[in-house]
Amino acid sequence: MPTENLTRFTLSLPTLLGVTILLASASQILAAEKSTRPNIVLVMTDDQGIGDLSCHGNPILQTPAIDSFSNASTAIERFYVSPVCAPTRASLMTGRYAYRTGVVHTSRGGALMRGDEKTLAEYLSELGYQTGIFGKWHLGDNFPMRPQDQGFSRTLVHKSGGISQSPDPDNSYFDPTLYDDGHRVQKRGYCTDLFFDAAIDFIRDHHQQPFFVYLPTNTPHTPLQVDQSYAQPFMDQGVDDATAKIYGMIVNIDENFGRLLTALKEESVVDNTIVIFMTDNGANGKRFNAGFRDHKASIYEGGIRVPFFIRWPNGFPGGRKLDAMAAHIDLLPTLLAAAGGELDSKRTTDGRSLLPLLTTRTKIDHSRTFFLQCHRGNLPVRYHHAAIIDQQYKLLLYPGTFGKWGFEPSITQPTVELYDLLDDPGEKMNLVATKPGVVTQLRKRYDQWFDDVAAKCHPGRIALGHPAETPQVLSCYQDSQWQDNAPRGWLVTVDRDRTVDISVDDRFGIQSLTLTYNGEPLPAEPTPDSKLRVRLKAGDGVLHAIRTNSEQVQDRNLRYFNLLISPVDP
Repeated sequence: MPTENLTRFTLSLPTLLGVTILLASASQILAAEKSTRPNIVLVMTDDQGIGDLSCHGNPILQTPAIDSFSNASTAIERFYVSPVCAPTRASLMTGRYAYRTGVVHTSRGGALMRGDEKTLAEYLSELGYQTGIFGKWHLGDNFPMRPQDQGFSRTLVHKSGGISQSPDPDNSYFDPTLYDDGHRVQKRGYCTDLFFDAAIDFIRDHHQQPFFVYLPTNTPHTPLQVDQSYAQPFMDQGVDDATAKIYGMIVNIDENFGRLLTALKEESVVDNTIVIFMTDNGANGKRFNAGFRDHKASIYEGGIRVPFFIRWPNGFPGGRKLDAMAAHIDLLPTLLAAAGGELDSKRTTDGRSLLPLLTTRTKIDHSRTFFLQCHRGNLPVRYHHAAIIDQQYKLLLYPGTFGKWGFEPSITQPTVELYDLLDDPGEKMNLVATKPGVVTQLRKRYDQWFDDVAAKCHPGRIALGHPAETPQVLSCYQDSQWQDNAPRGWLVTVDRDRTVDISVDDRFGIQSLTLTYNGEPLPAEPTPDSKLRVRLKAGDGVLHAIRTNSEQVQDRNLRYFNLLISPVDP
């Protein structure tokens, strides 16, 4: 080798070593940053109201684990969610108002969050988090809307809005059929215990790396199923049967929550773990409600103000109650900021990080206004069951109309109520007549907000026949678009020309159906195993199944039937 080459090599060696050292240092820094990112555990119960805790004054129910946690946490006293569950979940997962995500209500095509939404799980996965969901998803059961399509690496869930709903109406809280990493499996045990067991196992498996546990229980949502040993103590006190079972389910939640907190201690990750306890909407029935008006599905405070406790020993002090206003849309930006991530600048994020408020006691921003609206139907309707809330006042438009289909409010004269929440949190005195200027101001803000979000509301579409989901189960009641209390077909998209086999889940006595696609009869060939083989063109469409014998489409059998789709040419 020539001397000049040796010289060059000798001169370059320190440089190479320096580069190696720099790379090693950068790698160590990244590893250190990853290891110091906080773990996140988000527990959200279903239909548990603000009064369903002993720390909120319930005279009968005792929740010692949650009470103890609340005492060590920061409680945000005015925390708002949507009146029902799926819109809350969409906002929580995206930091956006539910209308922007395509979610309007809870079923019949109204709870399909678009697959192109970027979820908290997707953000955290990009930062190196292990992500797991254990419980209720309720934002779409088909590709690309399932939790495993939306950033979760570990999934144990039930489908639809609850165990025993379509597509598994014969399911039970005891030994339930669940979907374990996409596989339909019957488990042994009580549903809430199973979800917490799986979450605790996940924590133990991943305690040496940052993890995100999303634990949205399906309890105490109906059906009211719990071991009699939990309900009987309340029955013995004269509590009615339904409330006794609800309280029994909450006691079971409290026990499981205590187990989860113990697991965090045992794995020595308490100090660097953000733990949140909250609920998805108000109570599912009339019972003790801590002085607030109404319950689930209502836009009065009892339907949308929920308990919210957050603890992060390494991040901010506990044992505080903040008389601040926040909402579900704030969780994604808050948790992402805590994890050291950044929001996607190309997406509208409606929420804001609460970290400044939690860490430095930042002065409350009195200029914030929240908009909470959801109702039956598949598209936003102006003024239909809407609440506009600022630091002092709350404007209600057509309250009590959540369950009305085909609602057509008067644009010029909506039913209006106004309350001063600082002086009248129980919403007893309507101030519309005495505060016309406040009404005008809040209504103007609402109109601007509605014009923005409604224009972008498009329900998610099922990727029909996609090989990522085989077989594909299409639920008529949960996922097809309904109008006038009858199904009008599934919104679907086909990524390329495909051949699929279609059959009917015959558990419900549906023997004869006519299939249409975009309003035209769907040509089909029978297969030897009694399926229909059809060819689908690429693009968006509407798949509709009509009962051939023209019986009433409202009957239970048609409402709860499922189509099974299998790709022939994956």
